Order: sequence, then structure tokens, then C-alpha cells
Amino acid sequence: MRFTGRIQASKRAPLLQVVKTSVAAVLSWIVASLILPAELPIFAAIAALLVVQPSVNQSFGKAIERSVGVISGVVVATLLSVVLGQHAWVVMLAILVAVLLAWSLRMTTGTSNQVAISAMLVLALGASSPEYAWDRIIETLLGAALGFVVNIVIVPPVLVSPVRENVILLGNELAATLERLATALSEPQSSGDRERLMIEARLLRPMKDAAVDAIEEGEESLSLNPRKSAHRDQLRELREVTDRFGPVVTRVIGMTRAFRDHYDERLYEEPTLRAIADQLTRAAHDLRLIMRPSIPDPEPMTSEFPALTAPLQVKPPQSTHWVLIGSLMEDLRRIREELLIQTEDDLDDIDDFGSRDD
Repeated sequence: MRFTGRIQASKRAPLLQVVKTSVAAVLSWIVASLILPAELPIFAAIAALLVVQPSVNQSFGKAIERSVGVISGVVVATLLSVVLGQHAWVVMLAILVAVLLAWSLRMTTGTSNQVAISAMLVLALGASSPEYAWDRIIETLLGAALGFVVNIVIVPPVLVSPVRENVILLGNELAATLERLATALSEPQSSGDRERLMIEARLLRPMKDAAVDAIEEGEESLSLNPRKSAHRDQLRELREVTDRFGPVVTRVIGMTRAFRDHYDERLYEEPTLRAIADQLTRAAHDLRLIMRPSIPDPEPMTSEFPALTAPLQVKPPQSTHWVLIGSLMEDLRRIREELLIQTEDDLDDIDDFGSRDD
């Protein structure tokens, strides 16, 4: 299992990506053969294979990386071949010089590898003249250019769907965690129940990170992409939703931790606890309401209006429960602020949210 895990990806690459890579390699081979018929167009095919990436922006970066690396490697190999001749030890020297050159110029790992590989291939294939080196440079630039063009022309990739999936997963789990916490505040919980609740709440953080990473990949897929105008607004809306969910994740984890750490059997004698549980259920409703524009076919909801609307009246708790009730109220106030505050006028209602009824 360890061996297969090292050579297999967690999921298959899209079939379209495989088709585009094949088309780019074949097209580069044919065009390079027509322009430079003297040698097999290996450099063109390799460049095309490497340049076709999951996003247009990545393809552009790979094209630059491949071109700079190959040009540097070809120049190193040609100079050493002209000065020292063609010997086996010259190939090893070329690799060493290429690696040191890339290190001195602070090239990326990918570019550094290209410099060494290109120098080795040129010498191994028998470079004997500047014309040969010039042809290999043209061949590489041609393959990189064709790979980039193919990735743009044939359905340029847009990674908005993975963003939507991650945001929906985060929103659904966040709402479910609020509802589980509401249930826990309404019914006595065993030690195992409280630990399970804490573990499930902590899982929200990696889900939020996954959504943020997916958004960054989605934004990168739109860079230099001719299809970006049709998807830019969708991605911006998904980012706004995720930005609103982020602080709520932190608050929910904090509320769950406070409940676990300050739990006791007499906690359910507090009348405010059920009111807080009701507010958490309302917050879960509002989270799903915020998320609805991101879902292609959302399920019908019982109400299309926000549920966190009325201030919560809090009666003084027992002295042993002040810390927990106060902590839950503050986090709940901040959640309400994240979910409901749309304009400056709404700020006037926040002051009354945690008012106490003596």
C-alpha cells in the first residue's frame, strides 16, 4: 500500500487534460519535424508534455520555466562541447556546471533540473555545432508555445466547481455543528459525548482551510484564462461566503470547548441555556440561507428570512456558570454579527443583543 501510494494520485486527472496533453505532444512533434527535419523533435515533445497544466497560469509558468532551463542547459552543453570536445567525462562536468549555474542564479527547482537535464541530453545526443544548439532552442520554444496554445484553445480549465463543493461541505458541516451544540445544550451529555462534540467541531478548521486552498486554486485557474469573465463573479461570491464562514468556525470551536471544559450536571437548570440553544439553531438556519446562492439546486427551506432577529434576554446565572454563559453569549453575539450585519444601521441592534434582565 505504501508503494502504490507513492506512485498513484488520490484521484485521476480529468480525461480532457490527458487528451490535451496528447494533442499538444503530437502537434509539437509534427510541426517541429516540418520546420527542423534533421533531428527527431524530442525537445519539442517534452516541452509540450510539461507545459500542459491544470490551469492556464500554470501552463504559462511551466513554459517560461522549461524555456529558460533548456536554453541555459543547451548553452552550457554547447560551450563545453566546443572547448573540451565530446567525451563521457564532459557529460558529467556539464551536469555539475549546470547545477552550480542554476544554484548561483537562484533558479527554481524545476528550472534547475531542466538546465542539468537539457545539458546532459544535448551532449548525449551528440551536439557538435552551434547550429545544433540553436535548433534545440527553437524546438523547445516551439513545443512550449504549442502546449500553451493548446491549453488555452481546447476548453481552458476553470476550477470553480471544486471551490463550490468545498464551500458547500464547509457550510453544511458548520450548520450541523451548530445544531449538535444546540442539542448538547438542551440534553445532558456524557463525557464521551462531549469529547465527540469537540472532535467534530475541530474538524471544521481543516475543512475551512480546504475551502480557502480551493479558492486560491480557482483564482489561479482564471488567470490568463479567456473564460474568466463567465466565472469571475461566481468565484468572488464563493470567496465572500467563505470569508463570512471563517470567523464563525472559530466561534463555534470556542463555544464547544467552553461547553466541554465548564460542563456540570446542574448546568441544565439554567433557563438561559435553552434560549442559547434556540439561537444556535437559528444561526444554523441563517448559515444555510447564506449558502443557498452557492448551491445549484438548493433544498426548500422553511423560511427565506434570517432567524437571528430578536435580542436574547439573559437572566443572571448561578455563580458557577457565569464563565460558561458569558463565553457562550459573547461568541453567539459575534456569530450574529458575522451573519446578520449588512449595513451600519444594523450595528445599533448589537448593543441590545446581550442585554441582561435583572
